[in-house]
Order: sequence, then C-alpha cells, then structure tokens
Amino acid sequence: NAKDIIAFGFDPNKTFIFSDLDYIDALYPQILTIQRCVTAGQARGVFGFANEDHIGKYGFPAVQAAPAFSSTFPHFFGEKSNVPCLIPCAIDQDPYFRITRDVAHRLKKHKCALIHSTFIPALGGSKTKMSASAQSTSIYVTDTKKQIQNKINKFAFSGGRETATEHRLLGGDPNVDGSFQYLTFFLEDDDELEQIRQD
Repeated sequence: NAKDIIAFGFDPNKTFIFSDLDYIDALYPQILTIQRCVTAGQARGVFGFANEDHIGKYGFPAVQAAPAFSSTFPHFFGEKSNVPCLIPCAIDQDPYFRITRDVAHRLKKHKCALIHSTFIPALGGSKTKMSASAQSTSIYVTDTKKQIQNKINKFAFSGGRETATEHRLLGGDPNVDGSFQYLTFFLEDDDELEQIRQD
C-alpha cells in the first residue's frame, strides 16, 4: 500500500510508487521471463491452487515478482541490472516472494530480501479480518473520539473469560483482547503496555 510506504517516511524524491496497470509495458517482458521459470506444479504447491481455479491465479505470482528485479526498471537503474531489492510486505505476501527468490538464480539475479510485517487485527479479534467495506472492523484516523468509543464498546472482541466468576478470578486475556492488541501497535511505552497486560 502506497500510503504505508509514505507513512514510513520514504523520501518521495527517491521512491518510485507505481500501479502495475499503469506500468505494465515495462513489467510485461520481465513477467513473461518469470512465468517461463515457474511451473504450474510449483504454483499449485506454493499456493494450493486447484484445477477449478482460474488461470489468472497462476499468472499473478509473476506480476508480483517482476518489480523485485532492478532490470525491470532500466530508466532508473540503467546498466545496473542486478541491484539487490528489499521488500517490505505483510506475511500473507510471503509465498509470492518465495517463488521470486526461487527463480532469481535462474535469472542470474540477487534474491530479494523481505521485511515481514504483522497485521493489525480487526476489532473482532485475531480470527477476523479488517475490511474497508465493513466500517465496524477497524478504527480509522478519521473517526471521532465518540465513534472510536462506540466501536470498541460495540464491536471489539473482549479478552473476557467464559464466566463472570472466572473473569474476576483470572482477569482478561490480553492475547485475544482486541483493544489490547491495538495497544501493542500504538502505545509507545512498553512499560505501560506491560503494566496494562498485568492489570
């Protein structure tokens, strides 16, 4: 997500953010080269594709992989066609870049390096997913204080126990409590976070 890259403080003058669709002319030759290096069996093994899956699923890993090679961007790198690449991504993107790393040697390129990030859980707990179409799953920076309070009170999965008696005896479970999980991302003071965990 481009907004995430910008939020991390990447210098816009040194950062090339693009859409695959807008840049497909440059990507396509590299995509074809990568597709020739990955068999359908490899794709099925990595992604679990079935015969019923559409052909686009088989072709997309090469689209994801192409930007990991500097030779895709000659207008930036010129003759430097083997510049190492660092990819910040969420853990769900890892299979695409495992394939990318597997084909790198066949292309005589450096293997890309990855920095995995974790997902901020949805308010409904770690077993649920945030969705832009379901406003109740997330807290947005545009939410008012009242909206945030309402979302937490109404939708946030609690670390409460099975019974009130058990909850009074053991306290909440911060490992599954939605509000506490948010604090692990946004509360800067680790000592305060640990105190909240203990309380």
